[in-house]
Amino acid sequence: MNKKPLILIVDDFATNLDILVEILKDDYKLMACNNGYDALDAVNLYTPDLILLDIMMPKLNGYEVCKIIKRDYSKLDIPIIFVSAIEDDENEAKGLELGAVDYIKKPYNPLVVKKRIKTHLTLKFIKEELKNQNVILEQKVKERTKELELTQNVTIHTLANLAESRDPETGGHIIRTKYYVKLLAEELKKSNKYINITDEYVYNLFICAPLHDVGKIAVEDRILKKPDKLTKEEFEEMKKHTIYGKNAFINAEKTLGKNSFLKLAAEIAYTHHEKWDGSGYPQGLKGEDIPISGRLMALADVYDALISNRVYKPPFSHEKVVSIIKSDSNTHFDPFLVELFLSIQHEFYEIAKKYKD
Repeated sequence: MNKKPLILIVDDFATNLDILVEILKDDYKLMACNNGYDALDAVNLYTPDLILLDIMMPKLNGYEVCKIIKRDYSKLDIPIIFVSAIEDDENEAKGLELGAVDYIKKPYNPLVVKKRIKTHLTLKFIKEELKNQNVILEQKVKERTKELELTQNVTIHTLANLAESRDPETGGHIIRTKYYVKLLAEELKKSNKYINITDEYVYNLFICAPLHDVGKIAVEDRILKKPDKLTKEEFEEMKKHTIYGKNAFINAEKTLGKNSFLKLAAEIAYTHHEKWDGSGYPQGLKGEDIPISGRLMALADVYDALISNRVYKPPFSHEKVVSIIKSDSNTHFDPFLVELFLSIQHEFYEIAKKYKD
């Protein structure tokens, strides 16, 4: 203890106050009150480190004072030790039930009084130190979590931009599609169709979506940037970007350990070209065998491709894009997701305009 703790002594008999002051004056700073009301004022003004509280006092007895302190000043967590001439187990138990930490009987044994006070002050300061350390630790954890989240997001955008740099006509594609996916996933969450669509899942989708085409990094320029229609062989090579993307995240997971974010990123990269009727690639999955992340990404990806300018086509109107997606319900797209999309189609269009290339 670097400074002397402050002890509040409360007793309606001056002689008892004098005895306790004499016992404790060399080791502690002391305040003395001869009634419960003054004691409450002292707690409010000075916040003592410990209270020695007599039980039998007029107007406001020790039990009542203890109740008020524990109710109105609970955050201060001041240890209260009852002092009394009454040797009664029932009274002692009552005091402990009200929140007191100990019970000292009169007449006072100076050694017992000092030892009890020292013990409870030590416990109090240890609790305070632990509390302070926990606050510091929680802050450090928050800072570290924020730092890791920032690093993760910067890495995601770096990888996504690297992939998109291979295809300069889709500069805003990664930004728009992540907002489409988030919007559609939030609508799906509201429907309560799938219990695993939580706020955390929606957030992870949002940050993973830009990585859906990261496998394009491994596709040759002559194929990726070819302005004409791809040959059958070239298209087969182009389709492998889904596999390249999945493998990249699986390899990362082997190094970093099991990670729900990497698992979801691999899932999106691998399945966003699958189709509801089983005619997609690379696995030819059908219906609900396609992970929900892939189904969400598929609709978002196609909407953006249709409404944006490409070397092989001009941008389509929003109305035409909606018509195409509606007609491809139950073939290319999950029909339930198409229903949700139709209910929020104008919000998709607002995103398309806001983040236009």
